[in-house]
Amino acid sequence: MASVGNISRRGLLGSAVAVAAAAATGMTGAGTARAATQGAQGGHAPGGVTPLWREFAAAPFTHAQVPFIGRAGYRGGSDLPRHRKVVANVLHYGARPDGSADAAPAINRAIAAAGERGGGTVLIPAGTYRIDDIIRIGHSDVVVRGAGSGRTKLYATKNLTELIGVYGSRYGGDKSSWSWAGGLIWLCPEDRWTSLTDAIKAKAWPFEGWTGNKRDEWQTLTAVAPARRGDRSITVESTKQLKRGGLVLLRLVDDAGHTLLEHMAGGGPGPEAYYWDDKTKLTSYVPYEWPVRITAVHGREVTLERPLPLDVRPEWDPRLTTLATPLTGSGVEGLTLEAVETPQSQHLLDKGYNGVAFQCAYDCWADDITVRHVDNGFGLIGASACTLRRTRVEGRGSHHPYYCREGSHDNLIEDFTIAQRTVPAPAGTQLHGINVEGLSSYNVWSRGEMEMGTFDSHRGMPFANVRTDITVNNNGRHGGDASAGPLFGARFTHWNIRVTNGRAGLMRIDGLAPYSATVGVSEVTEFDQIDVPDFTGDLHTRLEAYGTPEAVWPPNLHDAQRALVR
Repeated sequence: MASVGNISRRGLLGSAVAVAAAAATGMTGAGTARAATQGAQGGHAPGGVTPLWREFAAAPFTHAQVPFIGRAGYRGGSDLPRHRKVVANVLHYGARPDGSADAAPAINRAIAAAGERGGGTVLIPAGTYRIDDIIRIGHSDVVVRGAGSGRTKLYATKNLTELIGVYGSRYGGDKSSWSWAGGLIWLCPEDRWTSLTDAIKAKAWPFEGWTGNKRDEWQTLTAVAPARRGDRSITVESTKQLKRGGLVLLRLVDDAGHTLLEHMAGGGPGPEAYYWDDKTKLTSYVPYEWPVRITAVHGREVTLERPLPLDVRPEWDPRLTTLATPLTGSGVEGLTLEAVETPQSQHLLDKGYNGVAFQCAYDCWADDITVRHVDNGFGLIGASACTLRRTRVEGRGSHHPYYCREGSHDNLIEDFTIAQRTVPAPAGTQLHGINVEGLSSYNVWSRGEMEMGTFDSHRGMPFANVRTDITVNNNGRHGGDASAGPLFGARFTHWNIRVTNGRAGLMRIDGLAPYSATVGVSEVTEFDQIDVPDFTGDLHTRLEAYGTPEAVWPPNLHDAQRALVR
C-alpha cells in the first residue's frame, strides 16, 4: 500500500471523507480529520485541515479556484483491470528474447491477432527484444504485458523520422513535430493512425485529435440545452442517437467576441480586456472538444460520466457529436522501452526517439513502464480518461518527459518519476518536465518525484489542471509560442509541492494564473525564466500554507477528492 509520510493512503482517504462531511454540515473540520485519521492508522493531521479544503468540500463541483478532478483517469478513477485472458505470447510469433533479431514484426503480429479475437493480453516474457519498428496497439481491449519493467526490455534502434518520415509543423517554420508527437509504443485506433501517418508522409501536416486531420470528420447527434459547470445531467434536443455506455464529444464553438475563451479564463475584466484575435495558434484549438461516456438516458435527460467542465451556453452552439472510433480498454504494462543512446537533439528538432504515446485513446493505461534515452517520454495527444501509473523517465535527458496536448482531458498521471539525466545537456537543448497545453483540462499529476524539469504550462491556455504531492528540483524551462496565448486558464491548482532548489518558475502561481490556488508550495524565489500575468487586474487567486508544504492537510488533493465520490 502506498503511503504519505507516516499515514497510509487508506487512512488519508478516510480522513478526507470525514473532513468533507464536516465541511458540508458546517462543523469545524480539523478535529474531525485528526480523529478519523488516528482511528484509521494512528496518524494525525499535522496542522489541522487546510481552510481551502474545507471550503472546496462544501461545493466541490463549482468551486471558483479548485477544479473537481476526483474522477480523473481510467473508468472515472477506477482501479486498473487485472487478470485479462492471455491470448498471445510473442515467443510463439517468432520474437527472440536475446536481442539478436528484430522482434517488432512478431510483437505486432501478436497484438494484431489479439485485436482480431476481440482483445486479451499479449505476453512479452522476460528478456531483451530488439525492435526496429513501432509497436502499435490499434485495437481496443488489447493489453501488452511484460514481466516487469526490470525484466522485459524493448530496445529501440530507430526513430520516428526514419520509420515514418519528416514531420513538420502545421504552424510553419522548420520545427519537427516529433518534438511533441508520436511514440515508439503508440496506442492509437488503427484507422486514425493510418490517416495520421498517411498525412505526414504526404506532408499535409494534420490536426491530431478526435475529429480528423482537418477537424471536419464529425456529425451532430443532438443539440444541448444550457447547463452549468459541474452538472452531471444535461437536457438534449433528441436522444434517438444516444445510448447508455456510448462515447460522445461535447463540442463548444467560440463566438466572435471570444466569450468561450474568456469563460475558460474565469471571466471578468481581465479576460475581457485580453486581445485574443492575434493568438492564432490558440484559436486553432477551438472548438473545445470533450469526450465523455453516457451513463444514463431518461426522456431528454442524459447523465454523463463526469461533471461538465464548463458552462454550456447557446452562443457556443453546444452539441453532442460523433468522434473518431476510439481506442478503449487497452494498456501497456511491465516493461522498459530503451532507445539506442544518441545525443539529445537541438530544441524543436527531435528525430522521434519517443516513448509511449496515447492518441485518441479513452479509458486506456500504462502501468510499471520505464522509458530510457528518449526525446519525449509519455505523451497524451487528444487522449482522455487515461491513467499512467508507476511510470519513469530516465537516461540521457528528454525534451518533454511527459506531455499533455491537443485537447487532452481528465487524465491521471500518478506515482511518476523523472530521474536525473545521466549525461550533461548538450548546448541548444531544452528540458520542460510535466507539460500541459492546447486547452487540455482536468488532468492530474499526483505523487511525483522530479529530479529535474519543471511544471511546463506551455501556453495554449490549459485550464483546471492539478499538480499535487510532488517533489521537484525545478531546473527546467517552460515553453510556448506567443501566438498560443495565455500560460493558464482558470482553476489551476498546485497543492503540496516541495521545491528542493528554491526556484520559483511556475511553482507559485498566485501572481500568474487566474482563479487559481497555490497551497503548500515551498518558499521560492525568482530565478532565470520570469513570467508576468497574461491578464490585467485582480486574478482572484488563493495562496495558503506558503512555505510550509508539510502543513497541508489533506496532503494529496486528488486522493482527497476521489474519496468524496466513493
